[in-house]
Amino acid sequence: MKLWQGRFSKEASPLTNDFNSSIQVDSRMFREDIQGSKAHANMLSMQGIITAQDNDAIQAGLDGILDDILSGALPIDPDAEDIHTFIEQTLTERIGAPGKRLHTGRSRNDQVATDIRLYLRGECAEVLRLIDELSAVLHAKGVANKSAILPGYTHLQRAQPISFDVHLLAYEEMLKRDSERITQAAARMNVSPLGSGALAGTGYPIDRQMTAEALGFDGYTASTLDGVADRDFCVELASDLSLLMVHLSRLSEEIILWASSEFRFVELDDAYATGSSIMPQKKNPDLAELIRGKSGRVFGDTVALLTILKGLPLAYNKDMQEDKEAVFDAFDTAKLCLKTMAPMIATMRTMPSNMRKAAAKGFINATDAADYLVGKGLPFRDAYKAVGTLVAICIREYETLESLPLEKYKEVCPLFDTDVYPFIALEACVARRRHDKERVDA
Repeated sequence: MKLWQGRFSKEASPLTNDFNSSIQVDSRMFREDIQGSKAHANMLSMQGIITAQDNDAIQAGLDGILDDILSGALPIDPDAEDIHTFIEQTLTERIGAPGKRLHTGRSRNDQVATDIRLYLRGECAEVLRLIDELSAVLHAKGVANKSAILPGYTHLQRAQPISFDVHLLAYEEMLKRDSERITQAAARMNVSPLGSGALAGTGYPIDRQMTAEALGFDGYTASTLDGVADRDFCVELASDLSLLMVHLSRLSEEIILWASSEFRFVELDDAYATGSSIMPQKKNPDLAELIRGKSGRVFGDTVALLTILKGLPLAYNKDMQEDKEAVFDAFDTAKLCLKTMAPMIATMRTMPSNMRKAAAKGFINATDAADYLVGKGLPFRDAYKAVGTLVAICIREYETLESLPLEKYKEVCPLFDTDVYPFIALEACVARRRHDKERVDA
């Protein structure tokens, strides 16, 4: 039975029913729909809009439906139009007339808008927990490898020496910003649209503050029209998740490079790598590659939401039914990637000796050699040119700055002396540059 059937003189075609249905997507919001309905019924009773007896029947009926869905005793009907229709019709089948009074002073428009905010509030909490978990893994891996020196890169060319923990700290900072953005977006989302009705509120003497407080909202929407039409929070959260996925993708790309034979900075645990169907020697970083690939999926969800909303007049339009599939997919994908990334990094074996060998190549202490001359009184640009000349000599004679004889140094600039060698040692270079916030080794 359709909630809207009274106006129509013939049954909808099966194609219309299938095309119109959203039960496959919104059925996951059954808890939130029941939670919102219970708060709405309590408010109706307190306001004298329905009787206390009807409310008692509604509350008990909704609790029973929730218990039966959770236990599996009540399967959600895949032929129902949506989860809201399924729960209301099941309630009416079980308790009769009181169930028909539940929707008094409410529209599916404000009901859906309330349910999705409640659901996404929980999803935000879970994503924040998973971000914290990944941040802790990165921190622990960094602390355990604080003395490991590797090349820092610009343009994917060896640039300057850094320690492995400093490299991972950069990703911790990215995740921190991701947490802040999602937290702020969740706070903006946390207002109740319940009581907005279809678009213009209701003529019943409802108490919107009461339902807002009962559902844990910070208040209710000032505009009933905006209350049902607003999906900014879906776009904002999907955008925040897109940026999170950018960061996970960048980290994945580095893990893929580090695990390659050309780098060999890390080795992925066998539990978080795969092989080849034809090449028995292969150990592929497929999980990192999938995280890198799934970032595009979340970007697509964000673009889909923007495209859905961009031309809609106020207030509710059926186009907005498509919002849930996109934003739910964005959360599902981001959560899956976070859950995968954390143990992959936690079990990843680092190879400090290979990092150190790579750091010894590429003249990544050249800037420090220039700084040495600056300390002797030479202007930086003159020092820069002198060290550039030394690098050219090293390349021609297959030397490094550490192995180049002192007389070669002095031929280029007489200010060089024996103390240049400890000054340009990689460990000394890294120690001088530890301007990042100090880590707590715990």
